[in-house]
Amino acid sequence: MELARAILAGGVRIVQYRAKRGIVSVHASELRTMTRDCNALFLINDDWRAAATFDADGVHLGPDDAKVIDLPEIRRALGERLIGVSCGTVEEARAARAAGADYVGAGSVFATSSKSDTGDPIEVEGLRRIAAATALPVAAIGGINEKNLQTVRATGVAMAAMISAFTSASDPRKAAERLVQMWDAP
Repeated sequence: MELARAILAGGVRIVQYRAKRGIVSVHASELRTMTRDCNALFLINDDWRAAATFDADGVHLGPDDAKVIDLPEIRRALGERLIGVSCGTVEEARAARAAGADYVGAGSVFATSSKSDTGDPIEVEGLRRIAAATALPVAAIGGINEKNLQTVRATGVAMAAMISAFTSASDPRKAAERLVQMWDAP
C-alpha cells in the first residue's frame, strides 16, 4: 500500500493490483479509494469477477485468465469497465481488438525478473509491430526502466507498465515523478 501511495503521489495514473496469491479485500478496497482520490485508474490483474466486486475501473487478462473468445461474455458482465489483454504478437493484438478489448499489454518487451512466465522478449521491434498493427492503446510490459523508457515511448505505445523501476528505487515517489516526466517529455 505504501508503494501505491508513493507512486500515485509521484504522478502515476494507473495502478494494477497483481495479487498472485489471492486478492486481499482490504488492499483492493484501499487501492480503490487511493486511486479515486488521485483521479487514477484502478485495474485488477487476472480476475475479472473481482474487478466488478471491488468496483475497479477494469481488468487485465493474461493468456491463462481468459480466452479471447470469452471477451464478449466478460464485456457483458463488466459493462463499461476496461478490459486489457496480454499479447505477444500482432495476431494476438488483432484478435483482442476484434473480441472487444479496450487495450493490449504487449510484451514482455525486455527480460524481466518481475514475472517468470513471460517467454522470450519481443524486444523493441516486436513492440513497434504490435503498436502499428492495432488501433487500441498499447501498454508496453516487461523490463521497462529509466534507461529504456524513451526507446519504448518512441514506438508509439500509449503507456508503459513498470514494477521494479519503483520497487528497487530508494524513493519510489521521486522515481515516479522522474519517470512520468520522462514519459511526458516531447
